Amino acid sequence: MGYAIIRSGDKQFRVEEGGTVRLPSINKEAGETVELEALVVEGPDGVKVGSPLVEGARITGTVVDHGRGDKIIVFKKKRRKQYKRTQGHRQNYTTVKIDSIG
Repeated sequence: MGYAIIRSGDKQFRVEEGGTVRLPSINKEAGETVELEALVVEGPDGVKVGSPLVEGARITGTVVDHGRGDKIIVFKKKRRKQYKRTQGHRQNYTTVKIDSIG
């Protein structure tokens, strides 16, 4: 069983067939199929590296659900100036189950 390096939302993820991965939010409903771009594919015939994408590589997955990540706190402070700012952020994500790497 091989692996692939995919790109989604200007981030790169290492995925394996049958695994799940949390990607930045994708505009698809749960249960729909999504096709992803492969930068590197490893299989029985070795490693294929694209420039930038591997031609003919098909990574397909099924959208499992959507959600929001844990809250992170953004805190800014300048000492001795009475300046403090607190802001929170939660990133949206989509969970995708990888069906096939080919």
